[in-house]
Amino acid sequence: MSSNRRNEKIILRLIHPMNGHSKEFNFTSNDTATDVGQYVFDHWPQEWENDRVSSPNILRLIYQGRFIHGNVTLGALQLPAGKTTVMHLMPRETLPEPNSQGQRKTGKTEESNCCVIL
Repeated sequence: MSSNRRNEKIILRLIHPMNGHSKEFNFTSNDTATDVGQYVFDHWPQEWENDRVSSPNILRLIYQGRFIHGNVTLGALQLPAGKTTVMHLMPRETLPEPNSQGQRKTGKTEESNCCVIL
């Protein structure tokens, strides 16, 4: 990878689920999901003003149907530099555990094929 490629910005088009509006922001591959949430909170778009959240700590990114945990970098997601990637930005207090997402989707265990009561 050339040094120019490493210095290119990752463009995120973030869609706000409450109003459906989107806004583009520039980040680097070293920025984490937490960094993205903090930046968006600090630079809250005018068109999202009616849906402002009280804290950056509740802003969560959703990429390809999965919540992105706070310490995950954009580089770890292998997002293309210089191109626009679409993600959803959602206010949510907590995230599901990374290894429990599949089980919660199906609601069944693989061993017995019976329902799981949570």
